[in-house]
Amino acid sequence: MSERGGEWDWAMPDAGKLPAEIDTTKPSIARVYDWFLGGKDNFAVDRQVAEAALKIAPGAKEAGQQNREFLQRVVHHMAAEAGIRQFIDIGSGLPTQGNVHQVAQEIDPSARVVYVDNDPMVLVHGRALLATNGSTTVIQADARDPRAILESDQVKEFIDFSEPVGLLMLSILHHLNDAEDPAGVAATLRAPLVSGSFVAVSHFCNPGEVDPAASQQATTVEKVFNENLGTGRWRTLDEIMVYFGDFELVEPGLVPLPEWRAEPGLAVRNSLLYHTYYGGLARKA
Repeated sequence: MSERGGEWDWAMPDAGKLPAEIDTTKPSIARVYDWFLGGKDNFAVDRQVAEAALKIAPGAKEAGQQNREFLQRVVHHMAAEAGIRQFIDIGSGLPTQGNVHQVAQEIDPSARVVYVDNDPMVLVHGRALLATNGSTTVIQADARDPRAILESDQVKEFIDFSEPVGLLMLSILHHLNDAEDPAGVAATLRAPLVSGSFVAVSHFCNPGEVDPAASQQATTVEKVFNENLGTGRWRTLDEIMVYFGDFELVEPGLVPLPEWRAEPGLAVRNSLLYHTYYGGLARKA
């Protein structure tokens, strides 16, 4: 990894140097998202899944970029306007431009960030991240076991739960099936957060009767994701709202990603997709 002009340049390890647990014959959620974001840390099988999704939802690649921009806006709000100085990013995915630590540490270089992902590829790149930034760490853990995350030695070392925390669960809860209790996962991760903490969520949404065309597209794309990745749930707004618990939503609330404090005039080229990807930020009063 090298830093050029304030941006990070990540090099894909040679296939022969990858850890044995990285299976290049099966698609990975993190690597599919990486492709959507224009990254190079993906394999042919990941690109096949991404391209299949694009055939149904041509704006899927743009949606991945909108989610990254949403991340940057919510982190900037927490760091610059609310004074948050420690962050946990659940399901962080592969490092790309505009990571949590880059946004937060531009505000305060001492801001601490813990990235959490279950993909070993993320940990491979995380080792390079660790070598260059003493305020940032990466752990390999599964969102389906939130207690293990909270009890991790690295989380305990980096995060002081007596102070406000910025918890990010972006594009992760929709990859938990209903039987895996995403609401329970979110509640467990929120539990230790003190007053003044924040929770950010982005999630695939099925708008139902509010937008029948978008709802149909959501159902079709959900089928593709589950057939290829074995995961992916487009939930209703009411189901997504549960993940915030009793935290108070920050204006403008739970809205399509481009509507959350984006620059005026942001173009939305795919109206169907626009109504199937929502995000919000909430604060513990």
